[in-house]
This record gives sequence, structure tokens and C-alpha cells, in this order.
Amino acid sequence: MLDPADTVVLYEELAFQDVLPVRWHAQPNPPVPGASLAERNLQVVQAWDALEDHSVVEKAEENAPLAAEIQRLDRKLTLLLALVGQLLALNRPRPAPVPLRFNARGALWQAGENAPQPGTRGMLEIYLHECIAQPLRLAAQVTAVAPTEVRVRFDPLDDALAAIITKIAFRRHRRQIAGRHGPNRSA
Repeated sequence: MLDPADTVVLYEELAFQDVLPVRWHAQPNPPVPGASLAERNLQVVQAWDALEDHSVVEKAEENAPLAAEIQRLDRKLTLLLALVGQLLALNRPRPAPVPLRFNARGALWQAGENAPQPGTRGMLEIYLHECIAQPLRLAAQVTAVAPTEVRVRFDPLDDALAAIITKIAFRRHRRQIAGRHGPNRSA
């Protein structure tokens, strides 16, 4: 299903791929995405973007003490967020992680025995990071169900949300390519 060696594409656009907790809530008439849901989704994705592992650009030697201090503070903040996330997870159990591929247009994930039927409308919840308590909640319609996977198309997303999701998918793809063609690659 999800081959990490390939370029990750879904609905003819670059997609993000990982193994994450996902939950589908069938709702014949999902709530119309309002400002509060759009704002919450934007905050969730912005937090996720901030937690993503961005490569650090090496600084000149005069900035080395400042860069080292920023990295030290970043590690402490990441540890604190992980601990808070673990505490929240104790009170709000998450679904089991499954292979997932998604972009601003839709998602594809491995489903268990309770896969929804094609045409079903609902809300897809994606828990993007263990440190983020709230899931990304996107209204969608099931477009296809195979024996082991479900494919949904999202209702149109807010432009800012779509842009961040697209940026993260591109960044992940770029890192994947750099990893395959990096200096440690054996010939």
C-alpha cells in the first residue's frame, strides 16, 4: 500500500505520509465548517509545523553560542510538550496508529474491519503529534474502499490550512529525496 521509496501522491498532489492515529466519525450531515473549527484546525497544523524536525542551518562561528542556547531551549520545550502530551493521552485515549497518506485534498489510510462504505460523509480526525492534544478534524466523503484501505476527499479547506499542509508535505518529500541522495548513500 504505502511505499516510502516512492514519491507520495494522493489526488494528483504531493502528500504527507506517516503512521498516525486516525478516527473516522460517520455523519450524514457533518457540521458546516465554521470559523471556530477552521481556526482550531489552523492552530493544530501550525503547532504540528512548529514541532516538525526542521533542519538547522549552520551559522557562522560568532552565532554558535546563541545557536547552542536556542537548541538547548528547544530540546527542553520539546520534552515539556511530550510530557504534557503523555498526560493528556492518559485522559483521552487515541486510536491505534495506522499508515496514513494525506494532503489538502484528501486522505488514504489502512482501515480495519469497520471501514466506512463509499459515499459515506463524515469527519476524519488525524492526531498529528503526541504533543498535540487536539486532532485535525476535516469533513470528508468516502470515495473508495479497498479491502485494507479507505480513501476520502475533503470538503474544501481554508486557504491558510491548505497552504500549511501542502508546505509540510513538500518539506517531507524534499527530506526524503535528500535522504536517498545524501552523502551517506552507498553505491
